[in-house]
Amino acid sequence: MATEKLSSCAKFLDTSKHYFAMISLQFGYAGMNIITKVSLNQGMSHYVLVVYRHAFATAVIAPFAFIFERKGQPKITFKIFMQIFILALLGPVIDQNFYYAGLKLTSPTFSCAMSNMLPAMTFVIAALCRMEKIDMKKVRCQAKVVGTIVTVAGAMLMTLYKGPIVEMLWAKHSHSHDKSNATNNTGPSDKDWFLGCTFLIIATLAWASLFVLQAKAIETYKNHQFSLTSLVCFIGTIQAIAVTFVMEHNPSVWRIGWDMNLLAAAYAGIVTSSISYYVQGLVIKTKGPVFATAFSPLMMIIVAIMGSFILAEQIYLGGVIGSVLIIVGLYSVLWGKHKERVQSKVDDIPMHVKDAGNATLMTDSTNYFIESRSNEEGETIKNLSSVVINMKHNQEGNN
Repeated sequence: MATEKLSSCAKFLDTSKHYFAMISLQFGYAGMNIITKVSLNQGMSHYVLVVYRHAFATAVIAPFAFIFERKGQPKITFKIFMQIFILALLGPVIDQNFYYAGLKLTSPTFSCAMSNMLPAMTFVIAALCRMEKIDMKKVRCQAKVVGTIVTVAGAMLMTLYKGPIVEMLWAKHSHSHDKSNATNNTGPSDKDWFLGCTFLIIATLAWASLFVLQAKAIETYKNHQFSLTSLVCFIGTIQAIAVTFVMEHNPSVWRIGWDMNLLAAAYAGIVTSSISYYVQGLVIKTKGPVFATAFSPLMMIIVAIMGSFILAEQIYLGGVIGSVLIIVGLYSVLWGKHKERVQSKVDDIPMHVKDAGNATLMTDSTNYFIESRSNEEGETIKNLSSVVINMKHNQEGNN
């Protein structure tokens, strides 16, 4: 009896570990947004924060690259170096600086909502670069296009319409308890709000561009992802130092002690840029990118709750409506990407031999494989076994 309970518990943990991992990551990302917002409000330069963040990330990731990926390192040609240089410029420098600047002028919840545009923006850039094929006759392509339009509409609504403050149920008591704080905390001006929205959109576009260009670099560093990440973080740190010297002329901005500024840089570098990279990579490897991306709206909910308690954050009606539109668009794009991914797997399956109810027999030139086809969704195909059936090769056409 005890053995059965242990076995069922182990099975539950095995099947749910990916869910626990992604939920934990969302809490980690949410914590980064809250801690960073506090640090920025206390006067830390976001240029300096980017430098320290990626210095911490490089220090954490580089040893793993050295230990596990020393052998067979790709030769760094000028072309590869330029790819890494551009990736570092788009990620650590442009994306992070604009994101932090937007976060400072808006709010953590708003910034998280804007970041949910990433799949739609990636789709647009990939389509412009002709890396995505658009066939409007197919439902999955229609879903991606409509989802992108809805996402952009949500972002524009959040940018152009602020609206009245929406009181959170759990925060009503605390806000009414301290009315003077609520009066003083009027939030950013409309000009700052619009500027912050613009910065966040630029950050999302830079991050989406990084994803598209990263596909080329990953071809070279397919088995050396720690190495690629550490190189991008290292070169990004150098670039960020150069940008900081240009933008910040006061040497005191570099000063950092045992305070919230150090916590923000260390937390973002170690948790967000290092641990999350590894955990998310494992999840994507086993469950796919759509599964990993589907959890991103959870971060916005966590940040909204934490922000209302810790920062007394004010949430506006325009932000709520825009967030809903962005999430609807996000899942529409993800649904289209999921269907596309499933269809690509179907196209890779060897020649169809025989359909026997739910079981479909597949063959190539030497082997037969058992596959299962869902009655409800003809496109959904799931491997049930990799066992090779020893039988005579029969190529009767049932097409």
